[in-house]
Amino acid sequence: MRIFGEKVEGKQYVHRPAVYGVMFNEKKEIGIIECGGKYFLPGGGLEGQETHEECLKRENIEEIGLESEIGAFIGRAQRYFVSTLDHIYYLSDGYFYFCEPGARSYDPLEDDHTLVWMGPTEAINCLFHEHQSWAVQEAVKLLSTPVKG
Repeated sequence: MRIFGEKVEGKQYVHRPAVYGVMFNEKKEIGIIECGGKYFLPGGGLEGQETHEECLKRENIEEIGLESEIGAFIGRAQRYFVSTLDHIYYLSDGYFYFCEPGARSYDPLEDDHTLVWMGPTEAINCLFHEHQSWAVQEAVKLLSTPVKG
């Protein structure tokens, strides 16, 4: 498992398990959420006893109003960081999956989130969290690896 960021000694970190989706459209662009001038993969923290699939489906509806189908597991990566909003130290424990976009059937509940589509290189360079950029790189590698058999 990859770990990003630096752990500051003497600080207590809030462990935040989260699930994120890497979704491609027919142009091979990646769906990214723009929020306050920063870019993130769709997804977020697990709530209660949610499964990874339940969490990602819920987050996609809340953030972008998009039903989705969860695909293959891409990988897991963590990132140590301090939130710019609440100044809390977090260890984001990210589980990343391929995600197929479905019908846009809901108004997003989070109206400050905008779905934008961009090429993989642009997405890798724009994403705010390093472990999310890593997941896009891994997804692109997995899609370009020929199947043996």
